[in-house]
Amino acid sequence: MAARTAKNLPFPSFPKRAKRMFGTLGREDAKESPAGGKAREAGGSGGLRAQRRVLGKHHPMKRVEEMGLWERLYFPEIIRGLFLTGYRFWRNLAIHTLHRFGLAKHLEAAITVQYPEERIPYPETFRGRHRLTLHEDGSVKCTACFLCATACPAECIYIEAAEYPDNPIEKYPSRYEIDTLRCIYCGFCVEACPCDAIRMDTGVHPGNLGSSRRDFVEDKETLMERSRRLEELGKEGLYEEYVRRYRHV
Repeated sequence: MAARTAKNLPFPSFPKRAKRMFGTLGREDAKESPAGGKAREAGGSGGLRAQRRVLGKHHPMKRVEEMGLWERLYFPEIIRGLFLTGYRFWRNLAIHTLHRFGLAKHLEAAITVQYPEERIPYPETFRGRHRLTLHEDGSVKCTACFLCATACPAECIYIEAAEYPDNPIEKYPSRYEIDTLRCIYCGFCVEACPCDAIRMDTGVHPGNLGSSRRDFVEDKETLMERSRRLEELGKEGLYEEYVRRYRHV
């Protein structure tokens, strides 16, 4: 069996495709606008040729193979690191002191958030812990189509499908599990779902769920209960309920 190398792949390499793409775009622009095409041929074609030259060449990343004499002495690098850390510390301290006196308001300094007593509000796009959305009658919206499990790059979603006894056309998940230790919280499952059955809008980030691997596997009932608690308490209430146990450690 031949190895899959750049020579025997069924598609052309990236530089060739990029050249072809930019060449096609340049010709199409010239056809759509004759005046604009002539102007690009006169003065703007150099930029297109430059793009082709850059995309046609490979630029390998440069790595430092050997340390220089200054780096091998070891102590100068430690002193440089301490200088950088000390500079940040004294700069932040000076700016915060000036802010106390109403000065240097245009300067910003780093702050330390005393989590979990304090926190910075999460944006609306924050991808938190999963939940399965529900119908008005409390049943799960998921139809066990397996699109979320298929789209998941970490393969952390496991589904077993079943049929409703009174509706053999539509399916539902008899088992739905998410391994939160494998999950990378990319949101692909949310994007892939055609019926809005899974969301990551809880505003709650992953935490320590136990001491064994099984404790970190969230089942169907856990994901459904999170939707009920979110509707009952709201996002802030759900967050407070989640971090309450961390505040007394």
